[in-house]
Amino acid sequence: MSDNKPDKDFWDRADEIIDLANKQCDSASNGKVSSSLLYAAARFNAFIVASSAKDSEELKNDKERAVKYFTEQYKKMLVENIDEHIKNYEKNIEKQRNS
Repeated sequence: MSDNKPDKDFWDRADEIIDLANKQCDSASNGKVSSSLLYAAARFNAFIVASSAKDSEELKNDKERAVKYFTEQYKKMLVENIDEHIKNYEKNIEKQRNS
C-alpha cells in the first residue's frame, strides 16, 4: 500500500473482511479468527508477490524485499489502529463490553 490516502473502495473491502471476521467470532474464539485472518492475509499476499514475478528465480530474489515491505506495512497499520483504540477506548471498547 502506498502512502496515498485510501479511497472509499479500500475501506469498503476492508469493512467486508472485518464483517466476515466478526461473524466468525460467533462460532470461534477471537484468537482463532485472528490467526485465520492473519494467515489468509499472508497467503494472499504471497500469491500476489508470486504471480507478479516472471519466474521462480525472480520470486526467490524478490522474497526478502516483499517480506520487508509487507512486514513494515502491517506494523504501520497495526500501530495506527492500536493508537486509534487508545484514543477512543472508552467510547468503543468499554461501550461494547457494557452492551
